[in-house]
Amino acid sequence: MRPQFRHLAATTTVLAFALILLGVYTGASGAGLACAGRWPFCDGWMGLFPATWPSFVEWFHRFVAMIAGFGILGTAIAAYRGGHERRIVVASLVAVLVLPVQVLLGANTIFNFGVLAQVLHHGAAQIIFGALVAATAWAYAEGNNGRDRPGQASTDAVPGDD
Repeated sequence: MRPQFRHLAATTTVLAFALILLGVYTGASGAGLACAGRWPFCDGWMGLFPATWPSFVEWFHRFVAMIAGFGILGTAIAAYRGGHERRIVVASLVAVLVLPVQVLLGANTIFNFGVLAQVLHHGAAQIIFGALVAATAWAYAEGNNGRDRPGQASTDAVPGDD
């Protein structure tokens, strides 16, 4: 297996973790309330550019979520097209299938800024993150199957070595 997929999966997983941390800050600071139920818009010029720190935090969370979403989609496509183990493909597919639900739950946190809305949004994020962690771990395990681990001597016979 080429290491590019492993790096893509690891980068996407780290980005998803950073997004979760940013989301916790966004929710705890009440930044979603800056949008006052006008999802997908917010305050500021034409509802698109942040006018206050809370609206900047909300928009930045959305921007990072968009990048992470493309990373999740790219990881799933690369897993499927790269001929990886079935469990890697399934794990990345789980992340992709939960993604639209996560977006809708995110919108729901703007309209219903309650504990249940935030718990569901965070729960979906954890499912996506767990699926990405599994896909990444399995991709690294798949990369070591049948190969020598770094620092170990090979026991295979070398052709012409009698």
